[in-house]
Amino acid sequence: NTIEFTGALHATIVKQVRLKNPSSNTLAYNAILVGRDAGDFSLPKGSTVTIPPTRQSFINVEFTIRFLHPAEAVLILISNKVDGIDGATLTFSLKSEVKNIEPLGMIKCRSPCYEL
Repeated sequence: NTIEFTGALHATIVKQVRLKNPSSNTLAYNAILVGRDAGDFSLPKGSTVTIPPTRQSFINVEFTIRFLHPAEAVLILISNKVDGIDGATLTFSLKSEVKNIEPLGMIKCRSPCYEL
């Protein structure tokens, strides 16, 4: 599964990853970010998520586009034992793409084009 973060340069994008628990037991996961650009991604609401039986929960992933080159990382969700039950380890590929560039500001200046 790939989660794409697309937007303007310097934009902050938050994506929600929906996790479903079809079992009758509570599941808990610890999330970690690994990879070349993992430091550019963050988990603003924490790295732990608990999913009640037959329910769903969300984990937020935040990314600020700082460079023109695409950023790549991997989100790994590792199960914690709750009620003696282990969930499957989940992985998601995180990729970014700059769609447009908006200027942060404009500066006007005067200068001679050429001086002898």
